Amino acid sequence: MRTSLTLLFFTSALAYANPSPIPADPVQQLKPELSQVIAADAQLEILADGFRWAEGPVAEPKTGDILFSDVPDNKVWRWNSKNGLTLYLSPAGHTGLIDEPSLKEGSNGLIFNQKNQLVLAQHGDRRLAVLTSVSTKGPEYQTLVTQYQGKLFNSPNDLVQHSNGSYLFTDPPYGLKDADNSKQKQLNFNGVYWLRAGELIVVTDKLTRPNGLALSPDEKWLYVANSDPQAAQWWKYPLAADGTVGEGQLFFDATAWVKSKPGLPDGLKILPSGHVLATGPGGVLVFNAKGEHLGTIQTGVAAANVALSLDKAYLYITASSYLLRIKLKTAV
Repeated sequence: MRTSLTLLFFTSALAYANPSPIPADPVQQLKPELSQVIAADAQLEILADGFRWAEGPVAEPKTGDILFSDVPDNKVWRWNSKNGLTLYLSPAGHTGLIDEPSLKEGSNGLIFNQKNQLVLAQHGDRRLAVLTSVSTKGPEYQTLVTQYQGKLFNSPNDLVQHSNGSYLFTDPPYGLKDADNSKQKQLNFNGVYWLRAGELIVVTDKLTRPNGLALSPDEKWLYVANSDPQAAQWWKYPLAADGTVGEGQLFFDATAWVKSKPGLPDGLKILPSGHVLATGPGGVLVFNAKGEHLGTIQTGVAAANVALSLDKAYLYITASSYLLRIKLKTAV
């Protein structure tokens, strides 16, 4: 339970009373190639704790500060090494724009677009929105997109921006009470979308729980996580130069691990080398571009999403109630 900001900091006394579930030796190496990404003795740092469900971390371009969502609490937090944790946005994703009985959840995925504007996947308002201002009266947002063929989205979850300025995003039903059975659900599928030049196309409507997504360095592939315990998988979709999307290909299937390891396929990032850092059963799974599982950064609790520092020297991880950090070997 969070009653004040001080409870968000992990003190030594609290650690003694309640031993941390974060592993002391988190890096599980399965193949030597993992050493290209992370050292075997790398340690997880606990930067903050006490959130209801931390999600969507992103590095702010001008400062390097890490912003991230607490989805159920309808807030976005800011962290940096100088000031620690400060509240940035409230409300973050449910502003009362839609008058309906819902979970009233906040933002999930966050990105900075090519104009250095913060773009949020907002569960409660069922839209992608751009942050336009922050003042003592609270944040103000502008809708980017909120419906497909006249029907409201379920609850946009994660997003990326293509170099051509277009956006790709996922829309599972997690922000709706009763999910697929919600009376507020207007679409009969959970989709992955591509918003480009004012046109919204469906990349796929075949995934049961589309969640995190990322573009390959050459932008020829879109990777999408499916956070369904019955089909805990990552898929990839070829993106052609003419804007068409090819048939999806299974990248990796972790369904067999769901019962024994915490977490599901969720947020992911792809390094310039093509290595994929994907939250999933057990923590952050590291794959190469061939889909070979090289090892796992074990988090001890369900990991939700990841972000790279501006210099790619650190990986920030939102995992259940935690904001974590671990050093990589990929600094630029």
